[in-house]
Amino acid sequence: MTETKPQKRPLGYARVSTYGQTLDAQLDQLRAAGCSSRNIYREKVTGTRADRRELLKMLKALGPGDVVTVTRIDRLARSTFDLFAIVKQIVDAGAQFRSLAEPWADTGTSTGRLMIAVLGGLADVERDLIRTRTAEGRSRAKARGQHMGRPPKLTPQQQKEARRRRAEGATLKELAEACNVGRATISRLGQENRQV
Repeated sequence: MTETKPQKRPLGYARVSTYGQTLDAQLDQLRAAGCSSRNIYREKVTGTRADRRELLKMLKALGPGDVVTVTRIDRLARSTFDLFAIVKQIVDAGAQFRSLAEPWADTGTSTGRLMIAVLGGLADVERDLIRTRTAEGRSRAKARGQHMGRPPKLTPQQQKEARRRRAEGATLKELAEACNVGRATISRLGQENRQV
C-alpha cells in the first residue's frame, strides 16, 4: 500500500489595521502566489489583538501539507513573541509558513526552519525582558508608595467606618448597601483585619 502525501493547500492571510485601509494589494499578491480567493482569510483589525477571528479560524482549519502565506510577516504578528507562537502553531499542525516579502521566513526550507528556531530564542529573550521590566516598574512604584492593582472601592475613611459599624453588629448587607458596594468588598475588610 502506497502512502499518500498530504496535499499542499495554499492558504493566504491578509490583514489591515483600520477600516480606512484596503486589503486589495495584499489580495492581489496572495492570488499571484497561488492562493484562491476562497482560501484567503482576511480581516481589518489591529495586529496587537489576540482574538483575531479570521486568523483563529485559519489556524483551526490547518491540516498537514497546507502552506500559509502572508505578504509580510507584520501582517501576521506585531511582536517576535506573537510571531513565534503563531508560526509554531502552523508548524505543529504539519503545515508550512512563508512570507512573500521575507524569503528567509519559509519553514519549507532549512534556512527558514533555522530562522524560526532563532525566532524562538528571541521570543524567550523578549518575554524575559518584559517580565524584568514589569517587576522593576512594580518595585519602583511600591518604593514611591503607589498602590498596585485596582484602586480600592472604599476610601480609608469609609473602610474605617465600615469596620466600626461591623464591630457594632451591622450586617454585611446593610454595610454594602450603605457604601454602595458588593457584600464581598465589606467581607474582605474583616479578613484584612484578621491578617494584620
